[in-house]
Amino acid sequence: MTEETKNSNPDRPPKQKSGKPKFNFYWIYAFLAIIFFGTYFLNYNTEVKEIGWGELKQMLQQGDVERILLINKEFAEIYIKADSLSLERYKDLKSSNFRKSTYQYKYTIGSVETFESNVEDAQQGMEKQVYVQNKNRRNWGGDILNWILLIGFIAIGWIFLMRMMSRGAGGGGQIFNIGKSKAKLFDRDTTVTVTFKDVAGLDEAKVEVIEIVDFLKNPKKYTELGGKIPKGALLVGPPGTGKTLLAKAVAGEAQVPFFSISGSDFVEMFVGVGASRVRDLFKQAKEKAPCIIFIDEIDAIGRARGRNPITGANDERENTLNQLLTEMDGFDTNTGVIILAATNRADILDRALLRAGRFDRQIMVELPDLKEREEIFKVHMKPLKVDDTAKVEFLARQTPGFSGADIANVCNESALIAARKGNKVITRQDFIDAIDRIVGGLEKRNKIISPEEKKVIAFHEAGHAAVSWMLEYAHPLVKVTIVPRGKSLGAAWYLPDERQITTSEQLFDEMTATLGGRASEQVNFGKVSTGALNDLERITKQAYNMIVYFGLNEKIGNISYYDSTGQQEYSFHKPYSEKTAELIDQEVKKLVEKAYQRAVTIIEKNKEKVEKLANFLLEKEVIFSEDLEKIFGKRLWPTHAESLQPLPLPSSDNAPSTDEQHT
Repeated sequence: MTEETKNSNPDRPPKQKSGKPKFNFYWIYAFLAIIFFGTYFLNYNTEVKEIGWGELKQMLQQGDVERILLINKEFAEIYIKADSLSLERYKDLKSSNFRKSTYQYKYTIGSVETFESNVEDAQQGMEKQVYVQNKNRRNWGGDILNWILLIGFIAIGWIFLMRMMSRGAGGGGQIFNIGKSKAKLFDRDTTVTVTFKDVAGLDEAKVEVIEIVDFLKNPKKYTELGGKIPKGALLVGPPGTGKTLLAKAVAGEAQVPFFSISGSDFVEMFVGVGASRVRDLFKQAKEKAPCIIFIDEIDAIGRARGRNPITGANDERENTLNQLLTEMDGFDTNTGVIILAATNRADILDRALLRAGRFDRQIMVELPDLKEREEIFKVHMKPLKVDDTAKVEFLARQTPGFSGADIANVCNESALIAARKGNKVITRQDFIDAIDRIVGGLEKRNKIISPEEKKVIAFHEAGHAAVSWMLEYAHPLVKVTIVPRGKSLGAAWYLPDERQITTSEQLFDEMTATLGGRASEQVNFGKVSTGALNDLERITKQAYNMIVYFGLNEKIGNISYYDSTGQQEYSFHKPYSEKTAELIDQEVKKLVEKAYQRAVTIIEKNKEKVEKLANFLLEKEVIFSEDLEKIFGKRLWPTHAESLQPLPLPSSDNAPSTDEQHT
């Protein structure tokens, strides 16, 4: 019979409560207070009167002194005879002092020899003399109180110091709990409002994660066929794609305990703390199995061991990783404990951590495509007051390459921009301004730019727009501006195709369009400026990638020096010889020069149109693809991205028009 059954038996007489009161820690404080006040009242009004030598001499000569006690050679206690206390001269002494066993007067001495000599001289000729008695006395109460105060101050200082050192630490924040796990527990009693409905897109990832939750809810469905529940799943993807949000949805959907912790929470300055926290985490998880453990940013402790031969490995981090590997798939089994982890740097993780039996599944959480961006916009636009002109499909087309976090930022920025303008609702233009601000930075219309510099910037941006308009695989232009934004003095917005693979022709066209600004400066002014720094950086990296990584060069051949394991970044040696490195440099220079000369040729053939476009840009500061089409004619190579746009923005009425078509 269980304890609950015993207690619930109606025939059994109820258990009588003990009459003894429960111990309370505050009783100690009450006891100390009683001692303090008792000591105070016992000594109240017992302050002994201090007398001078004249009064003491008179008492000695009158024979009233019973004895003189010299304490610690500092002061003398004067005891009056009991029969003398009834005399009239001592009447004040009787009313003020009720403690008969104590001395009645106090006399502070200077020199012991002088005091004793004076006492003897004052009693000369007397039959019964009083002699000075010496006594050493210690104030035990004061000494004990001093020690208590000293120890108390030290204890208070120690507690304060430990709390400052471990402030914000898990497990109560105490020094004794530093080896405890900092994981937050989410169970049925904890409210988690995020569900899979709040996670837009990520359909494939959600299928994998939902199945893991189903494993814990209905294990027999899978174990009856002989299958085993996966031990772990690793969420891998770029920053801001929703890995942590997906884990929050798991916590909201799963009807099992959910432990959430960051990888950096295992790392501490004390040796052995990380491994201790891993052990404590899995100990708690085993007690609440079946359950889920989520480790965010696992690369903080899961970095490959022995990666950095220069400074040596961090033993504490490696010990933590070793303990994690042992707990995930060691000698002891963790039945019913599933580990979810998230990282955006899967290439640096230790191979032992990624093997089957620890992380059986690697779930890729990629950047959202067009359809997924529409779903994400719908989720983040729910709390916003949006105008009918702001269509979700339109906004999704204008944000290629945006992550879920970027889209959330766009929605928030659009609301702030609309509020700054004093609008009651958020319009499409507010969303466009928000996208521009996130991509290019804040407009700086008050930045001082000379007319000569502004003209150079206009011709530079006109060169970008013209060359990209003339090339088949260049990204379609959306708009061009010479209003400074962020660190740039001008910018051209493009709407790139969402390709999965790219050919060498497409890459070469993009390089040519990128060099169009510098080519326009060369053709129109006969000199170049430093304004093309960002363009040169981009095309140099792109050229190296084409030759070294993608094998798109005839002389280098079908060879790739790309290292997907990440080991190469810690090596002093390149994976190719010095002769090959020299050849790579030559081919990169040749490729960039070829693209530049191609851009110069296009600008020279369309010099008048580029000049017209630049002057129109100087006048309006911002022009759109419609304005470009009026000058250069309709683009000959429509692309998928172009078919999804252009931006339905009104172009200026003063835009120059032409009927010429480029060939």
